Amino acid sequence: MKSISTICAALFFFFIMSCNNESSSSGNGEKIHGDSDAVTRPEKLPEVPAKPANVMLVWHKVANYEKWLAGYESHDSMRLARGLHNYIIGREVDNPNMILVATRMDDITKAKAFASSADLKTTMQKVGVVGAPSITFLHVQMNDTSVNATTRVMIMHKVKDFDAWKKEFDAHKQARMDAGLMDRAVGYSFDDKNSVVVVCGVTDMKKAKDFMNSKDLKDKMTAAGVAGPPTIRFYTVAKKY
Repeated sequence: MKSISTICAALFFFFIMSCNNESSSSGNGEKIHGDSDAVTRPEKLPEVPAKPANVMLVWHKVANYEKWLAGYESHDSMRLARGLHNYIIGREVDNPNMILVATRMDDITKAKAFASSADLKTTMQKVGVVGAPSITFLHVQMNDTSVNATTRVMIMHKVKDFDAWKKEFDAHKQARMDAGLMDRAVGYSFDDKNSVVVVCGVTDMKKAKDFMNSKDLKDKMTAAGVAGPPTIRFYTVAKKY
């Protein structure tokens, strides 16, 4: 009988401990160490910022914008088959028939094959593209989507060394802000890292144009290693996909 009592006591103790263990853990794995202790929860993993999408930039002139846009959008499937996704359509401020087409690019090899295809050349002729387009395959380093000004400026130029240029560019951000410019995007050509593209949102057109023509900017570009005159285009975002 003494042995049986000992066994029963042991079983009772085991039962009580099992119940305590079940009540001290929650269904999602959180552990509770007591009424007076804080609940320990797994820390949330930090979110990884999305990598900016690389883009194919096309500048070309069209005979009629509305006709061109209708023709462009009717060939969406042709671009999608090559991993190109509609992004932004822009129109130059001083020449609205000079068009910017920016498409997000999945695969540089497919994009280059498409850009040089006879199919694209024929399509451009049908929709009223005048002359040869200027095409850049851009490796995007920064894209601040919070800068949503619809009037923008794109600066394209060659530099002696991208990394050295970028340090100087970053150091002069305040000067651009004072001139009504907000940094939107920075990247370089897949074909040449020293071929740079900068896009800024424009909040004050007069200040921005004065800045672009200023000796101050010219001196800053020289110090940053810009080689030759830049190509500067002010444009408005006509359509965003």
